Amino acid sequence: MEYLVTGATGFIGRFLVEELARRGVVHVLVREQSADKFEGLKERLGDLGKQLRPVWGDISDPAVVGDAKTRKALVGQIDHVFHLAAVYDMNMDDEVADRINNAGTRNVVQLVNDLATAEHTPTLHHVSSVAVAGGEFRGTFTESMFDEGQSLNHPYFRTKFQSEGIVRDEAQVPIRIYRPGMVLGHSETGEIDKIDGPYYFFKAIQQIRDHVPKWMPLLGIDGGKMPLAPVDYVVDAMVFLAHKDGLDGQVFHLVETPSPSVADVMSAFFSAAHGPEMAFTFDANGLPKLPGALADRVAKLPGLDLAKRSLSSSLGIPISVFGYVRSQAVFDDAQTRHALADSGIECPHLASYAETLWRFWETHLDTHISVSKSLLKRVRGKTVLITGASSGIGFTTARKLGKAGAKVLLVARTREKLEETQAVIERLGGEAWVYPCDLNNLEAIDDMAAQVLAEHGQVDILINNAGRSIRRGVAESLDRFHDFQRTMQLNYFGAVRLILALLPSMTRHGKGQIINVSSIGVLTNVPRFSAYVASKAALDAFGRCLSAEVKHTGIEITTIYMPLVRTPMIAPTKLYDYVPTYTPDQAADLLVKAIVERPKRIKTALGQAGELSYALWPKVNDFVLSQGYALFPSSAAARGDALDEDQDRLTPKGVIFANLFRGAHW
Repeated sequence: MEYLVTGATGFIGRFLVEELARRGVVHVLVREQSADKFEGLKERLGDLGKQLRPVWGDISDPAVVGDAKTRKALVGQIDHVFHLAAVYDMNMDDEVADRINNAGTRNVVQLVNDLATAEHTPTLHHVSSVAVAGGEFRGTFTESMFDEGQSLNHPYFRTKFQSEGIVRDEAQVPIRIYRPGMVLGHSETGEIDKIDGPYYFFKAIQQIRDHVPKWMPLLGIDGGKMPLAPVDYVVDAMVFLAHKDGLDGQVFHLVETPSPSVADVMSAFFSAAHGPEMAFTFDANGLPKLPGALADRVAKLPGLDLAKRSLSSSLGIPISVFGYVRSQAVFDDAQTRHALADSGIECPHLASYAETLWRFWETHLDTHISVSKSLLKRVRGKTVLITGASSGIGFTTARKLGKAGAKVLLVARTREKLEETQAVIERLGGEAWVYPCDLNNLEAIDDMAAQVLAEHGQVDILINNAGRSIRRGVAESLDRFHDFQRTMQLNYFGAVRLILALLPSMTRHGKGQIINVSSIGVLTNVPRFSAYVASKAALDAFGRCLSAEVKHTGIEITTIYMPLVRTPMIAPTKLYDYVPTYTPDQAADLLVKAIVERPKRIKTALGQAGELSYALWPKVNDFVLSQGYALFPSSAAARGDALDEDQDRLTPKGVIFANLFRGAHW
């Protein structure tokens, strides 16, 4: 098979080309000024990149392929042409929309017509969009529908409709048309390359999650349906349908069925973000509407457009996206599902992969990072090694340090995750190096430290952040001595081994800082955390003793008594969904404070109060903690009843108690 693809370096195109390259040679139409994108595409595909052939051209050029010799060589050789190239920008103007989406499609259609011979005719696969229905269609829009007199009052809606019409009217070869809905990231990896559709709401969801307790019910807006599909479904369906016999002339809607409502989408992403639940919704379509003539007058009122734009700017959401709140279009995909029957290809439900999308966005696309001038001054050019750098507090801190100009050395077990973190830091303009290491293995720590010193000469700041937490009462641990051993192995022995490996270099250079991430539990002595708190207390004691020994060498030791932070480490404990916590960003700010101010200790107000109360009134302190012990039951896993998670929910009294002691482990 031989294919010609336009828009191959775009989001859908990159995945499509990979699948086509498994079947044959792929000729990629690419502008000469985008040669680097073509090379990047080849590199992305690895060995499959050998199947790619560049065809230099531009769909805005009437000839498309400028070189006559290259164009002639393609005649009679191409089996399938996939036309994906288009401008998808809800802020586009009419001139750009007409030049690329309409004129560009007409040029491609003419090229495909010219490639046909009496012996060999290619099939044109046109990637349209459900946007052909316009923004105000009401009811069911089927795959057989096209010109229904729909409103097309936006350049994108208008030109997607018109470009599909050009394919229908002017193509002299067999055609198949695909209408994806809003294309989301890959359902298995989350990969996506830009903010679009539901992603516009992610920052607002994140802010709500970080400032509203998870137990507090939210009031949400319901209304229209959102035609969604992950990119892997769109591509898999297109490739299968393109090669199935007997489908010429048909149209295929590539959407989830039934399409989720606005409330369904928001609920799925609040859940993915581990935020509060949308317990109540009101239907935006039930709101009273002004009569047509009056509505037109109101829409033209001076300042209304400015107000809309101001709201859009403050929320970071394009005005056009708000239209989905009242959208009444439902896209039927019966023809698609019938054609895909027995293929094993079906569109997954959003709830099944929403967390994957959220995790990718928060890791790779959430680039809003504030860095203070004091941090810039302190770490620029300095070498900082941080353990546990691939997720949670370590990942968030690494991003801040990278953006501030530090040379960040990333340590954790999994190379792949570390390389993802490295890529994020590099996109922020920083520098990062990857050192996979199992910090439970003392010999592996020695090897990693030796490699670090050989390659960088010294480490200016060591952040011992990696840790293991176990929430289980002593009575439930009588036959689990290994819990105490493995917690001590990582939290204490691993950290000490790394300190011992790097300390001589710091001493020789007469400067350095060691930051140990301890726990608020060391100060408050909370129940059910005996293994965890004991290991952190041991590291705390080690740091206090070491501090006096190295004070004269210029090395500072800082201990942070970290409060409860919402990270993957606490995710298995479901009752923490109802307990107020610090965010990874707030926790990272404590580490930044440690670097900038170089204090001996960093404690929250609650930690300070817990330490003081235990020193002055130990029996009163025990009484309060025993109340918490009774209010916060052991988890189902700790009880040996993994299926009984309903008992992990907090009572109202427990919620109040948790909020009085914000940040404590319970």
